[in-house]
Order: sequence, then C-alpha cells, then structure tokens
Amino acid sequence: MFFQILLFVAFYVIAKHLLSKTQNLPPSPFPTLPIVGHLYLLKKPLHRTLTRLSNRYGPIIYLSFGSRPVLVVSSPHHLCQPPSLLAGKHLGYNFTSLALASYGDHWRNLRRISSLELLSSHRLQTLSHIRTDENQNQTEVHDLKSAFVELTLNAMMRLIAGTRYYGDSTAEADKDQVCMFRDIVSETFRLGSLTYVGDFLPMLRWFGITGMEKRLILLQEKRERFMQSLIEDHKRMGCDADAENDKKKKKTMIGVLGILPVLLSGGTDTSAGTMEWAMSLLLNNPELLKKAQAEIDNRLGHDRLLDESDLAKLPYLRCIINETLCMYPAAPLLVPHESSEDCQVGGFHVPRGTTLLVNLWGMQYDPSIWEDPTNFKPERFEGFEGMKDHEFKFRFMPFGSGRRSCPGEGLAMRVVGSAVGSLIKCFEWQRIGDEMVDMDEVVRLTMSKARPLHAICRPGPAMVNLLSQL
Repeated sequence: MFFQILLFVAFYVIAKHLLSKTQNLPPSPFPTLPIVGHLYLLKKPLHRTLTRLSNRYGPIIYLSFGSRPVLVVSSPHHLCQPPSLLAGKHLGYNFTSLALASYGDHWRNLRRISSLELLSSHRLQTLSHIRTDENQNQTEVHDLKSAFVELTLNAMMRLIAGTRYYGDSTAEADKDQVCMFRDIVSETFRLGSLTYVGDFLPMLRWFGITGMEKRLILLQEKRERFMQSLIEDHKRMGCDADAENDKKKKKTMIGVLGILPVLLSGGTDTSAGTMEWAMSLLLNNPELLKKAQAEIDNRLGHDRLLDESDLAKLPYLRCIINETLCMYPAAPLLVPHESSEDCQVGGFHVPRGTTLLVNLWGMQYDPSIWEDPTNFKPERFEGFEGMKDHEFKFRFMPFGSGRRSCPGEGLAMRVVGSAVGSLIKCFEWQRIGDEMVDMDEVVRLTMSKARPLHAICRPGPAMVNLLSQL
C-alpha cells in the first residue's frame, strides 16, 4: 500500500512538472505535491519567503497554494480582480466592498463616494482641524503604538461620524456604541492576521477547521449592527434641505457607511504602523532625527504647534515618511487579485482564475532597483515629488498603482506627516539604553513591529510653556 501511494505521488509530481512546461507556465519550484501544492515551502513572514523563491526562480513564479494557482510577481503589472477568499465573502459584503468588488459600475460608484465625499483634497482640507485636534490630544505620549492607533481611529471616525471613540473626551452617552466599536476593531485586526487554510484546501471547509467561518459571520453581524446604529443616528439628525436633496444625502451617507469597514481596516493600522516604524528608524539614526528637528524649527519656529498646512514646507519630513514606506511598507504583498481570463505576463501563459500576488517588499529591497536598500536614507527621495518618470513611479508604490490604488493615500500622508512631525517638534527623543531599537517585523493585518516601540521622551525646552497650555 505504501509503495502504491509513493508511486502515485511520484507520477503526479512528474506529470505536473511536464504539464507546466507544455503550457508555458512561469517557473515553478519542484516538486508540486498532491493536495498541498507548494504550501510546504511557505514560512512566516510570507513576503521574505516569496522573495527568496523569486531570487532563485526569477521575478515571475508560479505556485500552487493547495488547489489555488498563484502567480507571484516581483515587478509591477496590471491587476485584474480580487480572488474569492472567505473573509471577502463575509466581511466584504459578498465581494461587493470597495477593496474586493470586481471592476464595473458598482465599484466605480464606491470609488466615487470614497474619492469625492470622503477623501478629496477639498474634503481633507475642510476637515484638517479634526486631524490637528487629534495630534494635540497626543502631546503626552506613553505607549506609542496605542497612541498612534487611537489617533488614526479617532481621526477616521470623526471624519465619518463626527465622534471620538478613544480618549478622555469620549461622550458618556455613546458608551455602548464605543464599546461595540472597540470590540469590532480588535476582532477585525485579530481575524485579519489569520490565514484560513480552507481558502487553499476547500475540502477542509466541510470540517469547519478552526471555526473561522463562524467567527467571521459573528463579526460581520456585529459590524452591521454598528453601521445601522450610525445610519439611524444620521437620520435622527434631520436635514434642512428639500426632500430631493435630503434623499440624495441619505443615499450618499449610506454608501459612505458601507465603505467604513474598508477605511478602518485599510487606513488605521497601516498609518499607525508607519508612524511607529518612522519613529523607530529615527531613534536608530539620531543624526537624521536632529536634521528633521532642525528643518521643522527653522521653518516653523518655537511659538506654535505644527499644523497640517505646514507639511508642504517640510520636504525632508516627507522624505522620511517615503523612506519609511519604502523599507517597511504596511502591505508587503499588495492586495491579491485574480485573472478574469487567460493572459500573458512576461511572456508566460497565466490561466484564468490564477491569484496574483505582487511582492512589493521584494521589489523595494531589490538592489538593482534601489541602491543600498537596507540602510535608512531619506535623502534618496529628495526631488521625488517632481519626478514624472513612469518606471520610477512603479519602483515606489506603497499605496498600489492604477485604478486599484489606495484612495486614502492623501489622508494617510497627512495623518502620518502631522503626527510624526508633531512628535519631532514637541519632544526630545532617545532610546532606552544603548541598544538599537529592534526592527524585526511581524505580519498580521499589516506589517508591524514584532516588539512595540518604547522610548524616552521629554518636552523640548522651547516647547514646555506652549505644551503646558494645552
């Protein structure tokens, strides 16, 4: 019996290898095992494993994640549509959310709402006081990661619902809603960090391995109750406009609330993580921290706090943020997409239904693309804003590219820039002890520091009186 199984496996592996050659598929690691495919090769963190495989087999490789064919690209290409994963079914409104919807009228409407109603330059400028206020609420810093998460969540929720959900000034009347919101955020981040093997081995769904689907369904029910409570609050506020305009505004508001889960998962942990990485890099490079402080002091003086409108005057701060995103992108693998039809990539045949993974981390650590990519050099981005070179744009795309790029890029750069700039301006920073800040990463919902940042900070001498008045 054992010999027969061994013979079957050998025959399957050889047949699979020969078939890939005849179909002109991209290079693939040998062997491809029955049932599991190449899952036996995958180790955490996934982006580093895929980079090692790409270094060995080339920038385009073809893998089998169980029964799911996967194309890993370490150079930018167009994306088709997202794959059908379990989380997308239950948390993405059956693949109709902004991040997961197929390209078409529905997706264009969601993109229009997010781009015009929430994230347009005019809208962001109009509501800049919200982000300035949240930055001032964080002038006393203890736990940096928690402070960053609360800042971004409060800024996002005030943008959408006009309510703070973290901090001392949270309204008592909203206590139940606040508790529900915090539970939703915590559970979303927790489940978002898990890999469900049933996505790659569908037969396991019948056995309910890990109970993942039940947990996703319960989370979505809680999210829907929360969204409905926000919608009801909005309806109770009333509207002074005529009936037709009122109907349009309510329809838009419902659309906005439908996008809320995507904005929260895609715009909070990512921004908070980038702030933590940036401060960690600066603490490990105190001479660059002093350079950033000098720029802010020379441009803004000491008699006021940093305002969002000041960011345009601080090009070196922008370079620091860009270099942080280059070295530690929030999403080391861009959002997966799925080929809707047979296509050609790099001269190779890619069958319909193949999942595409763009290894952004591998691209941004490729020494043929970036010189000395492992060292923190913000100066490499000086003059970046004026560059129009098509290829250069694809060398650096932490927010993706094309029509599927993140619509919240403008908001993220404002939030991160204001927060990091305010911390540099208001405080003097130093590491705890002589050891360098640990820079190991862990990939959960996003790529975060494996160990939270702890640092010593004290108000700058020129800022003590100003901070005491807040």
